[in-house]
Amino acid sequence: MITLLPPGVEVEEAYGDLPDASLQPGEAEAVARSPVARRREFATVRHCARTALGRLGIPPAPILRGAAGAPQWPSGAVGSMTHCSGYRAAVVARTGAFRSLGIDAEVHQPLPDGGLRLITSEAERRHLAELLRRDAEVHWDTLLFAVKESVYKAWYPLGGVVLDFVDAEVVLDPENGTFTARLLASESTADKAGPVFFEGRWRVADGLVQAASAVLGRMCTSGPSSEIRVNGNLDRAMGIERRSL
Repeated sequence: MITLLPPGVEVEEAYGDLPDASLQPGEAEAVARSPVARRREFATVRHCARTALGRLGIPPAPILRGAAGAPQWPSGAVGSMTHCSGYRAAVVARTGAFRSLGIDAEVHQPLPDGGLRLITSEAERRHLAELLRRDAEVHWDTLLFAVKESVYKAWYPLGGVVLDFVDAEVVLDPENGTFTARLLASESTADKAGPVFFEGRWRVADGLVQAASAVLGRMCTSGPSSEIRVNGNLDRAMGIERRSL
């Protein structure tokens, strides 16, 4: 994940749960009725976030969930978190330098049957078919999913609206490990304050697909610069386990 983000962003990763990760007031209550495994991953990803925040000089504080499950960052910071089987990560930066960040990681495996059509446009499916002919070793469908998740996470703090999979169209660059995403006109995005174009980086390594995007501290609405998220109903329909943070 470190290689996917620009200077000024602090990154902390864990390949599994940390036995010494603890929860702060408010956090413990949020997952008090959750299974032990959920409490451990919740604690570990917040430990990662507080470690990264400490490098910015920001003291430890609870990181609670707000609307749509988005993390509530301490004053002066923006960030994003992700977790999947065997991996947890958090990225943070100072406000002013960045307006928002978005990351996502998924296990490098195909999406469930029928999932691709629920998350893509016809143009995206043609694009993925071309990429598959180029490199059949990459699960491009899951990579596209991770990119859209990362775009959502960067968009939401700026636009304040939960986006659907089809509210953005993504192009993946296999040569440079980059992507661009364009939000499409819809009721979700109309007249909102967030940017229309996003860009970021991705990689496939260590059994994971990872995607990251950063919106700089200046508004960008006429060209690429940031992230998206998926609709929970689609998640359930696809049988994909989504992970609130």
